[in-house]
Amino acid sequence: MVNRLIKTETDYEQALSRIEELMDADAGTPEADELELLATLVEMYEDAHYPIDMPDPVDAIRFRMEQAGLKQQDLVPYMGSRSKVSEVLNRKRPLTLSMMRGLHRGLGIPAEVLLQESGAEFPRSLPEIDWNQFPVVKMAKRGWLPNIKNVREKAEEYMRDFIEKAGGLNAVPRFQLRQSVQGRVNAKTDPYALFAWCLRLMALANEYPVEIAFNKKTLTKSVLRDVARLSYFENGPRLAREYLNKQGIHFFVVPHLPKTYVDGGAMLSPDGRAIIGMTLRYDREDNFWFCLLHELAHLSRHLTPDCQVIIDDLEMRKNEINASDALEKEADEIASDALIPKKYQVELLSESIPPKERILELAEKLKVSPAIIAGRIRFNRNNYRILHHLIGQDSIRHLFSEYGEEDC
Repeated sequence: MVNRLIKTETDYEQALSRIEELMDADAGTPEADELELLATLVEMYEDAHYPIDMPDPVDAIRFRMEQAGLKQQDLVPYMGSRSKVSEVLNRKRPLTLSMMRGLHRGLGIPAEVLLQESGAEFPRSLPEIDWNQFPVVKMAKRGWLPNIKNVREKAEEYMRDFIEKAGGLNAVPRFQLRQSVQGRVNAKTDPYALFAWCLRLMALANEYPVEIAFNKKTLTKSVLRDVARLSYFENGPRLAREYLNKQGIHFFVVPHLPKTYVDGGAMLSPDGRAIIGMTLRYDREDNFWFCLLHELAHLSRHLTPDCQVIIDDLEMRKNEINASDALEKEADEIASDALIPKKYQVELLSESIPPKERILELAEKLKVSPAIIAGRIRFNRNNYRILHHLIGQDSIRHLFSEYGEEDC
């Protein structure tokens, strides 16, 4: 009597031969017991070495239709439309997760057959998210998602993968689609587009790690002033990124998505990583440096486990209705002082516009770009027609062209 596991093809063939000899064994005899044991051992070996292929999803759908006497129109509630049913059954359109869930609920087709993976289950449903609201077409054109035809139809699949690359649904903590976001956020903002932009920053932070851990205590006034002085150099924005990386801060330029109205954002990941993102929607030196210092101020003073994302539309500074937001006002002040120390700001508030020579002289003295001083004068007077030749128009984006994302 065989009483050991079948490990080789030879063992397997011998067991099959012995089973054939024992097929007529009477119940309750030692031969019947041997037959039962051999059958179990053979089944174990076959499961491991000769797995039965899973049925094709389309074949499974057709089989279920034949079983239940269903027509193509009966599948519309599960798949969306007659044309989609026809295209799926003719293998011209792939099944989406939404279709699979419908077919599973309505026709009882196992999830593992539809997903083509043994033991697989559908990912947890998230009713608070409408996957079709994400700007997947624009994201695909940017290269964030696969740029394929009908990308909208597989929005959930691609967005779930996108979110996983960012670290999962908790990657942007406390940033929920149905909750407000801290910072200066335009009322017209599309929350799904903004969520996607934030997730992109997290994905980049995972892809390009910095060497040291962020410690907000090291982000002192002196360090902020050092960052401001990098504006003195033509390639200052790139130098700023290198400098911040050495401070444990991720810094990325990610052009804004339509309806986000974002200039920059500061984020603190669940594991304590610091991230600054900028869109460069206004390609000007003065805007770049103020936005960067503003987000650094948020990192140094405002981001905590209870406040981990702050988004900024700096256009809202011009005609800000709610000027009582202490965080934004403090970030403005910290950024302003880092770029132009207070004792030099008085003459910039005077009624007369300083001549170009005086602006260049002050910039040289402070070792900052003249664009910073010109930009401050324009903002103080709410007059954006003056000093246009000094603000560094069209001088930033080309420094970050390696990201290969189109301007918006």
